[in-house]
Amino acid sequence: DAILGTTSYGDISKAVKEAQAGRHFEEYKSIDFLPDISGKRMLTTGGHFAYLKIAKNRGETKFMKYMFASDIHGSAYYCRKMLDAFEKEGAERLVLLGDLLYHGPRNDLPKEYAPKQVIPMLNAMKDKIYAVRGNCEAEVDQMVLEFPVMADYCILAIDGKTFYATHGHVYNQNNLPPLCEGDILIHGHTHVLKAEQMEGYILLNPGSVSIPKEGNPPTYAVLEDGVFSIMDFD
Repeated sequence: DAILGTTSYGDISKAVKEAQAGRHFEEYKSIDFLPDISGKRMLTTGGHFAYLKIAKNRGETKFMKYMFASDIHGSAYYCRKMLDAFEKEGAERLVLLGDLLYHGPRNDLPKEYAPKQVIPMLNAMKDKIYAVRGNCEAEVDQMVLEFPVMADYCILAIDGKTFYATHGHVYNQNNLPPLCEGDILIHGHTHVLKAEQMEGYILLNPGSVSIPKEGNPPTYAVLEDGVFSIMDFD
């Protein structure tokens, strides 16, 4: 915030530029020439007050906060955990990377496996969810879910970076989608968390919400102000 008392537009412009550059700006001049007028507010040709709200300095734009999660596999217990974390994090969008309802024939049943309970929990968040299709999604899943879940990938432009979000059973580090230098590939499917600089791109995996592998805990990830953080529920 800034409070300026000045007769000059040039002084206002100078103060704003100094603030945008991150410098503390103070300049004092005599106001003896101002007329002696009593009252709660006044505006004169000899001097005026300008109240300026400087919302963000240059280079400090506030971006949307995203939460990424994958492989719920029908666990009502971990779906609740995930949505509680979404609220706690204060994220504005939830990106789900597939395998939402069905446990899959290769997996043990997750804790509190109850797809019919997961459905209304996710549908209640439909306006905040972006989702892609996992290898366990089928047309019947789309029949009960009120947001699109059958897309193979989702392109997100965030903080000047391009994210290629997919499940991981088709496109992954062994079968890359079309990527430009510096793009980010984010997927689930392996149930193994990862954040790694690859040759020409970045590879991210938030892990699995309900059935993590390789000794990892259940995890999700948040992206805020350009920082990608993988979190557990504890």
